[in-house]
Amino acid sequence: MPEKIKSSENSLLKNLPLIAGILGGTLLMINRLVTPTLLDSQARSDALGIILCAMLLLTSILARQIQPEPPQSVVLEGAEGFELIDDLSDKIKIELAWASHLILTNTVSKSVLIYYQGKTLLRRGILGTEKEIKVGQIVDRVIKTQKPVYLVDLKHYPGKVEFDYFPENIQGLICLPLNDGGVMMVATNIPRSYTKQNENWINGIGAKIALTLKEEYT
Repeated sequence: MPEKIKSSENSLLKNLPLIAGILGGTLLMINRLVTPTLLDSQARSDALGIILCAMLLLTSILARQIQPEPPQSVVLEGAEGFELIDDLSDKIKIELAWASHLILTNTVSKSVLIYYQGKTLLRRGILGTEKEIKVGQIVDRVIKTQKPVYLVDLKHYPGKVEFDYFPENIQGLICLPLNDGGVMMVATNIPRSYTKQNENWINGIGAKIALTLKEEYT
């Protein structure tokens, strides 16, 4: 069954209590308005019907709070690519290729960029049109403080214009320091999708890259 049809059916089932509650309440009100003489038995039936409709509405509201809508993925506006600058040793090239492959295949990340000592060492995954990384406020803060930044939902963050070297519609981003000379950045197409396990995995790979770059450039 196509994914869109499944999603539509699931949405209908989830909204069924809400639809039934609203429809039942509306019909009870119409029935009360068009009844010229209200009997005690009908009043009791109406009261019971109102309680049942309210329970259906409450069930629908609670279900939405307990099981919120999962974040929706988007198709990133860019082309897939893999770029390494030429003036790197074979050791560094193998390390960066291995690390970026692990990140893209084991996390929700769709793009990986590595910037070090004023150069863009690697671009891999879905790439934006801007090739060179221009250090903005966020990246500069990560390098200076040596503390990572996690932007889990970029559409609500005005500072995302800084990351124009990624596809324009990236939904989440992690920026990790690489010693005091650069950063590794990963981006995803799904907001609020990086789990703690993802973060730990990416942090571990970033630490390994930082160690290799430090040995190479010392």
